[in-house]
Amino acid sequence: MIYKALLFCLLFFNGASNDEVTISWTDDYKLTWDDFKGPIKPNTAAAAITASGITFGYSVKTSNGKIVSFNPSVEAHFYPEKSWYIKEKGNARLLAHEQLHFDITELHVRKFRAEISKLSITQNLRNELSRLHQRINDELAIMQSQYDSQTDNSINVKVQEQWEYLVAKALKEFEAYKSE
Repeated sequence: MIYKALLFCLLFFNGASNDEVTISWTDDYKLTWDDFKGPIKPNTAAAAITASGITFGYSVKTSNGKIVSFNPSVEAHFYPEKSWYIKEKGNARLLAHEQLHFDITELHVRKFRAEISKLSITQNLRNELSRLHQRINDELAIMQSQYDSQTDNSINVKVQEQWEYLVAKALKEFEAYKSE
């Protein structure tokens, strides 16, 4: 049997390199302000920025030119060197808001893994994975934008609490696909 491994690494957060320091999402680690190490963007209205994204890769095993199996890797990462906050505005409420951005990324990782688990091995697998990755990233970007808009970037405390509840509920719904 001929074995060929093909690894594609695609990042939602453009510009992240393989040697860049990242924090992987886990149940028991919550972000602290010490994790936000990037330079503050000048002339910005934002009080903080969380740079997080989906790291996706896979290998395929082929025999006689046909795909016989594949092994995906999907992770939620936080990028400390691209994340920042304005110290004078950094408080517990804002940090909770930024943590939820990372949690939303993890939610989409779980959705991605759930969708991957439904895929059949076909010769079109690479294209299917690519389309699925793009769709999940599009959904992630939309949800992140809605979250900031609806919570007014953490200022609307009541809506922030609603989002925290909804994201926690959704994470539980996809618990079988959580990051370890």
